[in-house]
Amino acid sequence: QVQLVESGGGLVQAGDSLRLSCVASGRTFSSYAMGWFRQAPGKEREFVATISWSGSNTYYAGNVKGRFTISRDNAKNTVYLQMNSLKPEDTAVYYCAAAPVAYSTMRVAEYVYYWGQGTQVTVSS
Repeated sequence: QVQLVESGGGLVQAGDSLRLSCVASGRTFSSYAMGWFRQAPGKEREFVATISWSGSNTYYAGNVKGRFTISRDNAKNTVYLQMNSLKPEDTAVYYCAAAPVAYSTMRVAEYVYYWGQGTQVTVSS
């Protein structure tokens, strides 16, 4: 069993930066691929970024690539999402995700084993 707790969301202006954190419980964290998804009001949950268990491989959605960076610290059981140059369309609830699958597979929400409770990110124009 893995429990995920996100933090770091908030209200910012367009062009600002935020860093989200997700702390995982459980001894198997370092063997799990981790990822971030988001869900805007009235829209389906969408993939944002994923990282392999070692941290050496990452993959991003096209609309965040170059602006967002996912990273992890296995010693702290924590995964991060650094978000730069935020846009109003980035407004959503951001969810941390974990699964014992290849990091590339984590792009598909159906393969996620564990979800966090979500943290709200609001970007004003």
